[in-house]
Amino acid sequence: MSKKAKELHDRRTARIRGRLRKAATGRPRLSVFRSSKHIYAQIIDDGNGTTMAAASSLDKDLRTKMKTGADSAAAAAVGQLVAERAVAAGVKTVVFDRGGYRYHGRVKALADAAREAGLSF
Repeated sequence: MSKKAKELHDRRTARIRGRLRKAATGRPRLSVFRSSKHIYAQIIDDGNGTTMAAASSLDKDLRTKMKTGADSAAAAAVGQLVAERAVAAGVKTVVFDRGGYRYHGRVKALADAAREAGLSF
């Protein structure tokens, strides 16, 4: 990523996170990070600064099931897994932090799978 593109991405991320803090009203945040090879998701309690649940395409049980960690099927599997872990931790409602990425493709697949698995946002 070029320096200009990184700068724009960082500004977008900060803008989104600022809006989420106002809208969160004490709810944890479902944060998504997407790389060229994998996708990661975590439920973060910003009030305490702790991670309540996390999942990625690098988890052992997911890695053996999928061909690659960089497609929509992998993102859906990660979304379902993070939602199951969040519900087990007692979290049912979150705010969705797309992390500066557009809401389509892998990010949308992760969000849809998390909703189907029991999270509401």
